[in-house]
Amino acid sequence: MKNLKTYRMFESVMEPTQEQIGWLDKCVYGSWKLNTSTGLVNVDGSFDCSGQGLEDLKGVKFGKVSREFNCEYNQLTTLEGAPQKVGYSFNCNNNRLTSLVGAPLEVGISFSCQNNQLTSLEGAPQKARDFNCMRNQLTSMEGAPQKVGRYFYCGYNNITSLEGAPQKVGWCFYLEENPVSYETLSNIFRRMQGGKSYLQAVESLWSEIPIDDQALLYRPEFEWANPTAFSPSALKAFKAYQRIKGML
Repeated sequence: MKNLKTYRMFESVMEPTQEQIGWLDKCVYGSWKLNTSTGLVNVDGSFDCSGQGLEDLKGVKFGKVSREFNCEYNQLTTLEGAPQKVGYSFNCNNNRLTSLVGAPLEVGISFSCQNNQLTSLEGAPQKARDFNCMRNQLTSMEGAPQKVGRYFYCGYNNITSLEGAPQKVGWCFYLEENPVSYETLSNIFRRMQGGKSYLQAVESLWSEIPIDDQALLYRPEFEWANPTAFSPSALKAFKAYQRIKGML
């Protein structure tokens, strides 16, 4: 009797409110079902709550969504409650997210988080066919998926390092409109795709990189990795250039 009573109490806590039921009925295209053993809502079909001014997902926690999950054009600051697995696409564009913690672990086709306030990709799914993180405040690729089947979009950020970039991008890696030039970032990425680490890729290209990009890419580790390029006289001139540009 004690175990049965505990189970019933737990089951009662998991039941969605009438507000949550109405919201799910409105936003689900297909059918949904609550897993009473986990408290997660599974959707057979798609879910779309875009443009509702939401600051959260109304306390609903999703498990699996078989097709699309769309929560763009809201005021979300967190992805708490987002589905753990999405069969097709996940779209959280145009919110106020500063972190991807809580994002799906698995996405079948595309993941898009553009036009938020992200400074890191930590929490992103580690595999997707297409990945879009344009128009954020990213300075590096830390936390990025390590395998992207087709397109990776990360233009209009503050990228000054490709540390953490995917090990494999099938088609195109779009790096336009970042502080470091597209040509330099693309050259570094190509070397990384050839098996070099980020530091090795930059070191191997250093003499070919324009000084404006060098000033942005510079890290102290490069000095011991490439002592020829950082002779005392070269380093002095480089530091002087950084001071002129207001980087020191």
